[in-house]
Amino acid sequence: MNPIAPEFSSTIRCDRLSIEFAGGVSAVDNVDLTARSGEILCLVGPSGCGKTTLLRAMAGLQESTSGSVLLDPIAVARRGEISFVFQQPSLLPWRTAIENVMLPLELIEGIDRGDVRSMASEMLHRVGLSDAINRFPRQLSGGMKMRVSIARALVTKPCVLLLDEPFAALDDMLRSRLGELLLDLWNDQRFTAVMVTHNIGESLLLSHWIAVMSSGRVTHVIENPLPRPRNEDLRGSAEFGRFYSQINRSLRGQS
Repeated sequence: MNPIAPEFSSTIRCDRLSIEFAGGVSAVDNVDLTARSGEILCLVGPSGCGKTTLLRAMAGLQESTSGSVLLDPIAVARRGEISFVFQQPSLLPWRTAIENVMLPLELIEGIDRGDVRSMASEMLHRVGLSDAINRFPRQLSGGMKMRVSIARALVTKPCVLLLDEPFAALDDMLRSRLGELLLDLWNDQRFTAVMVTHNIGESLLLSHWIAVMSSGRVTHVIENPLPRPRNEDLRGSAEFGRFYSQINRSLRGQS
């Protein structure tokens, strides 16, 4: 059992959030949006619409021009309560898979160092990499690197998980498997998750809510009606097809 695991998940509230870059370029424009505690919110929209900037603001990595991002209860990244999975795995090449997963635990004050390796090993087992714990990143496939990245993000048992298109560089079959893995991990830990994705099908499989963005604004927030538990078989259902069409129309600016 993780001795530092938070016993809560946080609601994330964006209140009239705006972010401008140099030259007055508006990246996020007056966004009101809530990611509910213990649920998965997917942000979808075309490239350049502000999804990643909004996600970075939720993580505390991007300052706002006006408005606010509030976490309730408050979560703190340095305590391992907020984790971020980037589009690229960004593993340290001189550290093995298990040493990469150990890293966030090593940075948290007060954790028993004797628990660090066992916790990292347990998390790598959970993502199906028990046989690769001593491999370096150069010895791992793209999918294996992303699983190490996910293990590293979840080893602290965060209450908030933020993901920036983590499966974008993977083939369809592999991203489907990793989507199901993420669902399994969420089912175990029930963290609050916000995920940026261009893939409508992926957002339908994972989310409780889908926020459609365009030109820095959230144009639609749609509750996902698909039944749980979910797996890839759901993609063949008529209900999946109808909801896919609804999201696609929203992305094209139709009601």
